[in-house]
Amino acid sequence: GGFRLLDHNKADDKLIAVMQDDAIYGSFNCITDVPLAVIERLKHYFTTYKDIPGEDKPRTVLTHVYDVDVAHDLIRRSILDYQNNFGNHK
Repeated sequence: GGFRLLDHNKADDKLIAVMQDDAIYGSFNCITDVPLAVIERLKHYFTTYKDIPGEDKPRTVLTHVYDVDVAHDLIRRSILDYQNNFGNHK
């Protein structure tokens, strides 16, 4: 799954992935498998790590959290976008 973020009103999605056979998270298949506390920590990190100290306005805004089907679609569209802009290099 992932987080739909806007950074200065531009898409800045963050995909949440798990390594195959990971000892702790390997059984997770969708974002709802991830404990809420982990999701909240990741949300906090991704919505604050670009903030500049002393500025009142946050740089990054989380619009929503999505599951694996949307993440897969985002990956497919990103590959097509890359190929359209840079060619089909293998």
